[in-house]
Amino acid sequence: MGKAGAGFRRKGLVILVGAGALGAITLPPLLAPSAASLISDSPKEVIDQTWQIVFRDYLDINGKYTPERWRALRRQVLSKSYGSTKESYEAIRGMLASLDDPYTRFLDPREFKEMQIDTSGELSGVGIQLSLDKDTKELVVVSPIEGSPASRAGVQPKDVIVSIDGKATKGMSTEDAVKLIRGQAGTSVKLQLRRSGKLVDTALVRERIELHAVDSRVNPGPNGSRIGYIRLKQFNANSAKDMAAALKELEGKDVQGYVLDLRSNPGGLLMASIAIARQWLDEGVIVSTKTRDGIQDIKRANGRALTQRPLVVLVNEGSASASEILSGALQDNHRAVVVGEKTFGKGLVQSVRSLSDGSGMTVTIAKYLTPNGRDIHKHGIEPDVRARLSATEAQSLRLEDLGTKRDSQYRVAESTLVKQVRAAGTVTKAKLYDPSSANVPAAVSQP
Repeated sequence: MGKAGAGFRRKGLVILVGAGALGAITLPPLLAPSAASLISDSPKEVIDQTWQIVFRDYLDINGKYTPERWRALRRQVLSKSYGSTKESYEAIRGMLASLDDPYTRFLDPREFKEMQIDTSGELSGVGIQLSLDKDTKELVVVSPIEGSPASRAGVQPKDVIVSIDGKATKGMSTEDAVKLIRGQAGTSVKLQLRRSGKLVDTALVRERIELHAVDSRVNPGPNGSRIGYIRLKQFNANSAKDMAAALKELEGKDVQGYVLDLRSNPGGLLMASIAIARQWLDEGVIVSTKTRDGIQDIKRANGRALTQRPLVVLVNEGSASASEILSGALQDNHRAVVVGEKTFGKGLVQSVRSLSDGSGMTVTIAKYLTPNGRDIHKHGIEPDVRARLSATEAQSLRLEDLGTKRDSQYRVAESTLVKQVRAAGTVTKAKLYDPSSANVPAAVSQP
């Protein structure tokens, strides 16, 4: 099983914003000669490293953090003796638990190694992205990966995982759940899900999952129109390149406009979402990052959009994180009409940090804001045009039906796009020189 975007590199800079996974930033070495370097007890050194990361970088999302309280907690945990790393790890987990932030957590060396999932486009497991609901502490499905065992079995966004192979998930972390769900290809795992108050038992066979980020084609529209349909399934290392290739091919086929399908896209690499936004936007802010020191690192379009044709973005409650950054940027800049359902609502940035003994941690350091300053986290992106897929439709809709006339959400997106195309055509026609009229400004402006 893979959590989209939950990988990182130790050198350079990689920011990941996968829902249920982690946004990661590798930073310079944490500790210069300081109080921490004077602690010779290795377990205490790791405790102090963890403490300093939070003290320096943590963005409080729940009002549970104050510098004074955190300093008092440091004195408390470092005043104790630890006979084993297990004891010190328990102290660290207890310290981080006081923040009540499921995304700020400690990983022992084995967990830290397992978390390093490849973002190159291939995952193993059953194909589920997970998140821990902050309020209920339940494990929630963000989205099944298209074409995966979970997707074929009908696992849906917002399903709650009640048990894994008979083991209750109450109090279980996402890492613990991943360890239980993962396994060798060909082996099986049984999940009990809660959906709309009902329990659903689902048996899944693990397999190797190859991810192709972009699917595209020309769809026939009303009155002989041609619609460019692009489905973006995740933001991985190849997504921006594949999107550019799809756009250039479709532009050559003379489409009138585009439907960009981000449904059930759980996110991935931040820079992929920015690069893709720049392929659609010529100007404007794409996203800004808010740390505890204020607004930082505003990303903007760079005047290199690959198309100016009308655009509709299709989203649902499985569209998360990087998908929300992209759809929010296109919506706030009035570049696209967003159609579908309210998105997942995951807009926090986590830094993934390695510690001196091979363990690691993730810490929430920022949140993402749309160009208009909207907080993505918890709120999500509201569509301009609502189009709901009923539970019955979701169950009966096959993979090959997506983006076709059998897909009711797509039909709404298509009709919305046709209106956009007609409006754009009217504007264009009004600007063209008509020799039978007195349209002088348009005449002199023509090349």
